[in-house]
Amino acid sequence: MIVRLRDLLLGLRDLGLGDAPVVVHASLSAFGKVDGGAENVAYALGTVFSTVLAPAFTYKTMITPPVGPANNGITYASGVDQNRMAEFFKAGMPVDPLIGAIPEALRRHPRARRSDHPIQSFTGINADKFLSAQALEDPLAPLDELAKAGGWVVLLGVDHTFNTSIHCAEKNAGRKTFVRWALTPTGVVECPGFPGCSAGFAAIAPDVEKYTRKTRIGDAYVQALPLPMLFRVVTALIQHDPLALLCRQDDCERCAAVREDVALKIGSRL
Repeated sequence: MIVRLRDLLLGLRDLGLGDAPVVVHASLSAFGKVDGGAENVAYALGTVFSTVLAPAFTYKTMITPPVGPANNGITYASGVDQNRMAEFFKAGMPVDPLIGAIPEALRRHPRARRSDHPIQSFTGINADKFLSAQALEDPLAPLDELAKAGGWVVLLGVDHTFNTSIHCAEKNAGRKTFVRWALTPTGVVECPGFPGCSAGFAAIAPDVEKYTRKTRIGDAYVQALPLPMLFRVVTALIQHDPLALLCRQDDCERCAAVREDVALKIGSRL
Protein backbone atom coordinates (compact mmCIF):
# COMPACT_ATOMS: atom_id res chain seq x y z
CA MET A 1 0.00 0.00 0.00
CA ILE A 2 1.26 3.47 -0.90
CA VAL A 3 0.32 6.28 1.47
CA ARG A 4 -0.56 9.34 -0.57
CA LEU A 5 -0.99 12.96 0.47
CA ARG A 6 -4.76 12.54 0.54
CA ASP A 7 -4.41 9.65 3.02
CA LEU A 8 -2.22 11.79 5.26
CA LEU A 9 -4.62 14.73 5.20
CA LEU A 10 -7.69 12.60 5.87
CA GLY A 11 -5.98 10.60 8.60
CA LEU A 12 -4.75 13.66 10.48
CA ARG A 13 -8.14 15.36 10.19
CA ASP A 14 -9.74 12.19 11.53
CA LEU A 15 -8.15 12.96 14.91
CA GLY A 16 -10.54 15.90 15.22
CA LEU A 17 -8.13 18.29 16.94
CA GLY A 18 -9.50 21.42 15.29
CA ASP A 19 -7.31 24.50 15.77
CA ALA A 20 -5.39 23.11 18.75
CA PRO A 21 -1.59 23.44 18.52
CA VAL A 22 0.29 20.14 18.41
CA VAL A 23 3.74 18.71 19.08
CA VAL A 24 4.57 15.80 16.82
CA HIS A 25 6.79 12.75 17.20
CA ALA A 26 6.97 10.53 14.15
CA SER A 27 8.54 7.61 12.34
CA LEU A 28 8.49 7.74 8.55
CA SER A 29 9.12 4.00 8.18
CA ALA A 30 6.07 3.19 10.34
CA PHE A 31 3.75 4.40 7.54
CA GLY A 32 5.10 1.96 4.97
CA LYS A 33 5.68 3.48 1.53
CA VAL A 34 4.86 7.21 1.55
CA ASP A 35 4.48 8.98 -1.77
CA GLY A 36 6.61 12.11 -1.50
CA GLY A 37 8.34 10.84 1.65
CA ALA A 38 8.88 12.90 4.79
CA GLU A 39 8.30 16.15 2.90
CA ASN A 40 4.69 15.17 2.16
CA VAL A 41 4.13 14.25 5.80
CA ALA A 42 5.50 17.64 6.89
CA TYR A 43 3.28 19.35 4.29
CA ALA A 44 0.22 17.49 5.59
CA LEU A 45 1.02 18.44 9.19
CA GLY A 46 1.38 22.10 8.26
CA THR A 47 -1.87 21.98 6.31
CA VAL A 48 -4.10 20.22 8.85
CA PHE A 49 -2.84 21.82 12.08
CA SER A 50 -2.76 25.55 12.73
CA THR A 51 0.44 25.21 14.77
CA VAL A 52 2.94 22.33 14.57
CA LEU A 53 5.94 21.85 16.83
CA ALA A 54 8.54 19.07 16.76
CA PRO A 55 11.86 18.38 18.50
CA ALA A 56 14.88 19.29 16.38
CA PHE A 57 17.55 18.00 18.76
CA THR A 58 21.23 18.00 17.77
CA TYR A 59 23.18 15.47 19.83
CA LYS A 60 26.29 15.92 17.66
CA THR A 61 27.00 19.14 19.52
CA MET A 62 27.40 17.42 22.89
CA ILE A 63 30.68 17.42 24.82
CA THR A 64 31.53 15.20 27.81
CA PRO A 65 33.89 17.00 30.24
CA PRO A 66 36.53 15.28 32.40
CA VAL A 67 34.72 16.33 35.61
CA GLY A 68 31.35 17.75 36.59
CA PRO A 69 28.49 17.69 39.10
CA ALA A 70 27.93 14.53 41.14
CA ASN A 71 25.04 12.14 40.43
CA ASN A 72 24.59 13.60 36.96
CA GLY A 73 23.75 10.41 35.04
CA ILE A 74 26.98 10.45 33.05
CA THR A 75 30.47 8.95 33.13
CA TYR A 76 32.88 11.84 32.93
CA ALA A 77 35.97 11.64 30.70
CA SER A 78 34.26 8.85 28.74
CA GLY A 79 33.61 10.74 25.53
CA VAL A 80 37.09 11.51 24.19
CA ASP A 81 36.36 10.20 20.70
CA GLN A 82 32.88 11.71 20.68
CA ASN A 83 34.30 15.07 21.75
CA ARG A 84 36.70 15.05 18.80
CA MET A 85 33.75 14.51 16.44
CA ALA A 86 31.47 17.11 18.05
CA GLU A 87 30.10 19.81 15.75
CA PHE A 88 29.40 23.48 16.44
CA PHE A 89 25.69 24.19 16.73
CA LYS A 90 24.28 26.35 13.96
CA ALA A 91 20.73 27.16 12.94
CA GLY A 92 20.92 25.09 9.77
CA MET A 93 22.26 21.95 11.43
CA PRO A 94 20.18 18.88 10.49
CA VAL A 95 17.96 17.29 13.11
CA ASP A 96 19.63 14.27 14.68
CA PRO A 97 18.74 11.04 12.80
CA LEU A 98 17.50 9.55 16.09
CA ILE A 99 14.70 12.14 16.07
CA GLY A 100 13.66 11.16 12.56
CA ALA A 101 13.23 12.25 8.96
CA ILE A 102 9.84 13.92 9.51
CA PRO A 103 11.07 16.53 12.04
CA GLU A 104 13.98 17.22 9.67
CA ALA A 105 11.55 17.73 6.79
CA LEU A 106 9.50 20.00 9.04
CA ARG A 107 12.64 22.02 9.86
CA ARG A 108 13.19 22.53 6.12
CA HIS A 109 9.56 23.53 5.50
CA PRO A 110 9.48 27.05 4.00
CA ARG A 111 7.21 28.32 6.80
CA ALA A 112 9.14 26.71 9.65
CA ARG A 113 11.32 28.41 12.23
CA ARG A 114 13.70 26.92 14.76
CA SER A 115 14.76 27.83 18.31
CA ASP A 116 18.46 28.19 19.09
CA HIS A 117 19.10 25.77 21.96
CA PRO A 118 22.42 24.06 21.12
CA ILE A 119 21.17 20.56 22.04
CA GLN A 120 17.38 20.61 22.42
CA SER A 121 16.07 23.03 19.81
CA PHE A 122 12.50 22.79 18.51
CA THR A 123 11.18 23.58 15.07
CA GLY A 124 7.67 24.56 14.11
CA ILE A 125 5.18 26.20 11.78
CA ASN A 126 3.26 29.17 13.18
CA ALA A 127 4.92 28.34 16.50
CA ASP A 128 6.94 31.48 17.30
CA LYS A 129 5.10 31.98 20.60
CA PHE A 130 6.19 28.54 21.78
CA LEU A 131 9.70 28.61 20.33
CA SER A 132 10.45 31.96 21.96
CA ALA A 133 9.57 30.52 25.39
CA GLN A 134 12.65 28.30 25.33
CA ALA A 135 15.67 29.27 27.41
CA LEU A 136 19.04 27.61 27.88
CA GLU A 137 18.13 26.71 31.46
CA ASP A 138 14.59 25.57 30.52
CA PRO A 139 14.82 23.68 27.22
CA LEU A 140 11.34 22.13 27.48
CA ALA A 141 9.52 25.43 28.09
CA PRO A 142 7.87 25.31 24.62
CA LEU A 143 5.96 22.23 25.77
CA ASP A 144 4.83 23.97 28.96
CA GLU A 145 3.47 26.82 26.86
CA LEU A 146 1.84 24.38 24.46
CA ALA A 147 0.04 22.72 27.38
CA LYS A 148 -1.17 26.09 28.66
CA ALA A 149 -2.61 26.73 25.18
CA GLY A 150 -4.56 23.45 25.26
CA GLY A 151 -2.15 21.67 22.93
CA TRP A 152 -1.95 18.01 22.01
CA VAL A 153 0.87 15.55 21.48
CA VAL A 154 0.54 13.51 18.27
CA LEU A 155 2.44 10.23 17.96
CA LEU A 156 2.75 9.10 14.34
CA GLY A 157 3.85 5.47 14.31
CA VAL A 158 5.79 5.74 17.60
CA ASP A 159 4.94 4.92 21.20
CA HIS A 160 5.37 6.93 24.39
CA THR A 161 9.10 6.18 24.62
CA PHE A 162 9.39 8.95 21.97
CA ASN A 163 7.06 11.31 23.84
CA THR A 164 9.25 14.24 24.94
CA SER A 165 6.26 15.86 26.63
CA ILE A 166 6.49 13.24 29.39
CA HIS A 167 9.95 14.61 30.21
CA CYS A 168 8.40 18.06 30.61
CA ALA A 169 5.75 16.64 32.93
CA GLU A 170 8.47 14.83 34.95
CA LYS A 171 10.32 18.10 35.40
CA ASN A 172 7.14 19.85 36.54
CA ALA A 173 6.53 17.04 39.04
CA GLY A 174 9.93 17.73 40.61
CA ARG A 175 11.93 14.89 39.11
CA LYS A 176 15.67 15.37 38.80
CA THR A 177 17.09 16.72 35.54
CA PHE A 178 20.70 16.75 34.39
CA VAL A 179 23.45 19.00 33.08
CA ARG A 180 25.01 18.49 29.67
CA TRP A 181 27.45 20.55 27.60
CA ALA A 182 27.36 21.70 23.98
CA LEU A 183 29.87 23.04 21.50
CA THR A 184 28.88 26.44 20.12
CA PRO A 185 30.70 29.10 18.07
CA THR A 186 31.32 31.02 21.32
CA GLY A 187 32.71 28.01 23.18
CA VAL A 188 31.44 25.12 25.29
CA VAL A 189 28.12 26.01 26.94
CA GLU A 190 26.59 24.38 30.01
CA CYS A 191 23.03 23.20 29.32
CA PRO A 192 20.93 22.46 32.44
CA GLY A 193 17.49 20.86 32.36
CA PHE A 194 18.55 17.85 30.28
CA PRO A 195 15.92 15.12 30.73
CA GLY A 196 16.26 11.57 31.96
CA CYS A 197 15.69 8.26 30.21
CA SER A 198 12.47 7.55 28.28
CA ALA A 199 12.82 3.78 27.92
CA GLY A 200 10.20 3.19 30.63
CA PHE A 201 7.58 5.59 29.28
CA ALA A 202 5.52 2.92 27.51
CA ALA A 203 4.18 1.99 30.97
CA ILE A 204 1.99 5.10 30.90
CA ALA A 205 -0.21 3.79 28.08
CA PRO A 206 -2.94 2.20 30.29
CA ASP A 207 -3.23 5.38 32.37
CA VAL A 208 -3.87 7.60 29.35
CA GLU A 209 -5.87 5.16 27.23
CA LYS A 210 -9.25 6.78 27.89
CA TYR A 211 -7.95 10.22 26.90
CA THR A 212 -6.28 9.08 23.69
CA ARG A 213 -7.67 9.52 20.17
CA LYS A 214 -6.53 6.96 17.61
CA THR A 215 -6.50 6.33 13.91
CA ARG A 216 -4.38 4.60 11.28
CA ILE A 217 -2.58 6.07 8.30
CA GLY A 218 -1.13 3.38 6.09
CA ASP A 219 0.67 1.00 8.43
CA ALA A 220 1.16 3.64 11.12
CA TYR A 221 -0.76 3.60 14.37
CA VAL A 222 -1.51 7.25 15.21
CA GLN A 223 -2.35 8.55 18.68
CA ALA A 224 -3.22 12.01 20.00
CA LEU A 225 -3.40 13.01 23.65
CA PRO A 226 -4.22 16.38 25.27
CA LEU A 227 -1.10 17.76 26.95
CA PRO A 228 -2.84 19.17 30.06
CA MET A 229 -4.27 15.74 30.81
CA LEU A 230 -0.95 14.01 30.12
CA PHE A 231 0.79 16.37 32.54
CA ARG A 232 -1.81 15.67 35.24
CA VAL A 233 -1.48 11.91 34.81
CA VAL A 234 2.33 11.98 34.97
CA THR A 235 2.28 14.22 38.04
CA ALA A 236 -0.17 11.91 39.83
CA LEU A 237 1.91 8.84 38.98
CA ILE A 238 5.14 10.37 40.31
CA GLN A 239 3.44 11.70 43.44
CA HIS A 240 2.11 8.19 44.13
CA ASP A 241 5.38 6.47 43.20
CA PRO A 242 8.52 8.64 42.85
CA LEU A 243 10.10 5.86 40.74
CA ALA A 244 7.23 5.62 38.24
CA LEU A 245 8.15 5.43 34.53
CA LEU A 246 11.84 4.74 35.15
CA CYS A 247 13.41 2.01 33.05
CA ARG A 248 14.70 -1.28 34.44
CA GLN A 249 18.01 -1.40 32.60
CA ASP A 250 20.84 -2.09 35.04
CA ASP A 251 23.27 0.11 33.09
CA CYS A 252 21.03 3.18 32.76
CA GLU A 253 22.97 5.98 34.45
CA ARG A 254 20.18 8.55 34.35
CA CYS A 255 17.52 6.30 35.93
CA ALA A 256 20.08 5.22 38.55
CA ALA A 257 20.73 8.89 39.32
CA VAL A 258 17.00 9.56 39.70
CA ARG A 259 16.67 6.60 42.08
CA GLU A 260 19.60 7.91 44.14
CA ASP A 261 18.05 11.39 44.24
CA VAL A 262 14.71 9.94 45.40
CA ALA A 263 16.44 7.91 48.10
CA LEU A 264 18.25 11.01 49.38
CA LYS A 265 15.02 13.04 49.47
CA ILE A 266 13.17 10.27 51.33
CA GLY A 267 16.08 9.89 53.75
CA SER A 268 16.12 13.62 54.48
CA ARG A 269 12.47 13.46 55.56
CA LEU A 270 12.99 10.62 58.02
